[in-house]
Amino acid sequence: MRELLEAVAAGEVSPAEAEAQLAGYATGDAGRYDAARESRSGVPEAVLADGKTPVEIADLSVTAVETTGRAIVTRLSEDGAAVVRQRLGETHPESERTYHERAGVFVAHAPGFELPTLDATVGVVTAGTSDAVPAGEASVIASEMGATVERVNDVGVAGIARLFDRLDELRELDVLVVAAGREGALPTVVAGLVDTPVIGLPVSTGYGHAGEGEAALVGMLQSCTALTTVNVDAGFTAGAQAGLVSRALDCAREQANTRG
Repeated sequence: MRELLEAVAAGEVSPAEAEAQLAGYATGDAGRYDAARESRSGVPEAVLADGKTPVEIADLSVTAVETTGRAIVTRLSEDGAAVVRQRLGETHPESERTYHERAGVFVAHAPGFELPTLDATVGVVTAGTSDAVPAGEASVIASEMGATVERVNDVGVAGIARLFDRLDELRELDVLVVAAGREGALPTVVAGLVDTPVIGLPVSTGYGHAGEGEAALVGMLQSCTALTTVNVDAGFTAGAQAGLVSRALDCAREQANTRG
């Protein structure tokens, strides 16, 4: 602890970073940031923009960069991203800042921040273009956890030949996140054709009875093929689950290589 206090006194460590190391979180005007989440659970902490003001989001993003070297913000509008980008540009001008517009995800990396590299590939599959937002969120999170991400888009069951054209590719991947709205049939079909873990991601697209993702969610939960299912539009959770599977595979492959 003395070394940490001396580092704070010397200006080498910020008070927020010191608090995060001691308590596992950092407290600011916008709330407490869980800086220890990734070391504790393997999943990086993210700031959910919904329900927060742009100033609060920016404050939490600055805290994230100061304590972990990275900020991830989900469900962020383009206007909100501009505020966060400007604030981080003022406080951490050398940080790398990326806004994934379609997914609504903002990511910032401090200079010298290194992503983990996993020997595993996640396939993020969409039934149609309307599924791109939560699928994009899943892609960013899995990538930030170190997995290689490959997108396979627009292979829904309404034109199932499109799926059959990509089956060989899907079978080569390590874990699949499959996003679909309407009745949510695509994950069930895919899971019956591959020997790969499938994570169903129901999407709030479609209309009519049981719209807004309810039918897709129930359909995936009732699947007669083996798959797991996250909540409606829960791209972060799907990407995190895929990232954890990837980390386990990477560890197993490393051990196998060591034994070999």
